[in-house]
Amino acid sequence: MHGSGSDERLRRVEAVTDAALSQLDVKDLLEQLLDRIREVLTVDTAAILLLDVHAQQWVAAAANGLSPDVREGTRLPITHGFAGRVAQEKQPVTLDDVVAADDAVLFDRGVRSLLGVPMFAGGELIGVLHVGCLRPHQFTGDDVQLLQLAADRASLATRTRASGLDRSAALALQRSLLPTHLPDLPGVDMAARYVPGHDAGVGGDWYDVFTLPSGWLGVVIGDVSGHGLRSAVVMGRLRSALRAYALVCDDPASALTLLDRKIQHFETGNLATVLYAMISPDRATIKVSLAGHLPPILAAPGQPVGALDIPVDLPLGIGPRQPSRRCTEVTFPSDAVLICYTDGLVERRGEIIDVGIDRLCSAVAPGTAETVCARIMTTLASEQATDDIALLAIHASNRRSP
Repeated sequence: MHGSGSDERLRRVEAVTDAALSQLDVKDLLEQLLDRIREVLTVDTAAILLLDVHAQQWVAAAANGLSPDVREGTRLPITHGFAGRVAQEKQPVTLDDVVAADDAVLFDRGVRSLLGVPMFAGGELIGVLHVGCLRPHQFTGDDVQLLQLAADRASLATRTRASGLDRSAALALQRSLLPTHLPDLPGVDMAARYVPGHDAGVGGDWYDVFTLPSGWLGVVIGDVSGHGLRSAVVMGRLRSALRAYALVCDDPASALTLLDRKIQHFETGNLATVLYAMISPDRATIKVSLAGHLPPILAAPGQPVGALDIPVDLPLGIGPRQPSRRCTEVTFPSDAVLICYTDGLVERRGEIIDVGIDRLCSAVAPGTAETVCARIMTTLASEQATDDIALLAIHASNRRSP
């Protein structure tokens, strides 16, 4: 008899830990999990309620055995009845004889006994899994353990889905903010690359190119600290703000000063490095300001390839009362290539940044922007950098604006 009991317990555990459930998408997995729980616990109702922190509500991720008006997507107040109690106590709760005061909704549906367990992810409460019987019933310690096991399985599935959605959203956001096609403009040809980091998947690197009403060409490359959706969102805000400031500022330093004030006021706690350059309408001059960013590389015919000697001011978001930002003007020789990049291209663990910049310079020779980009990526990006890489090359072709 004892062996039979052990076999039955094992069968119940296998029902909720079955590896085959992993093959299902999250919605089907949760529904299948509730079916199995109802069967092995011989209960009449089962529901998974996930916490929507911003709305301060429970959202039914799956519901089984309850009336049709309690189904996937149903929302309930966070203080709602039995789920609210489980969330408050953050441990299993058993009610052998439910009264209306415990949960009016479930009581009205005829539920007379309840067992609920919390769902956690990373130490934070994310939901509640509860089951109920339409007759008085005493849940055992084994029942509690089994339901907690099922709740952990559901938590893992929803957390995996959430992180997948976060990553998808970040990638979609980043792609929407990076130019699909660089503008076709007189006097220059351009090429760019963006590669998500292998560890983080997505982050706050971006590049941007735009023509200003004055005829000057705005060139931006930047890097918001951190990774993931949050950095990508901040990046999007900074990109839009800098475009707006570029319309009202005559030089890059002024625009970056305004952007710094914006970060400190509205994006407190975020740091970013940004290169903002303006190329003159005749494509002969470049004005550059660096906010903590690595200096651009210039490759001109008959000259050694090297980083431009431009003073580097503090990154954006450091704090108020910073020294005035500086703007440097350099010549842009005909047939030269300006290369702007983020640190993921040159930075490697265990070596100083100068080594990476020298490696980049060695990979560059004057040529079309596409040729230069392709050679840089083949030479440097193949080393499996873990950080995001953004690269932008601008070639001063022989065509000039009138």
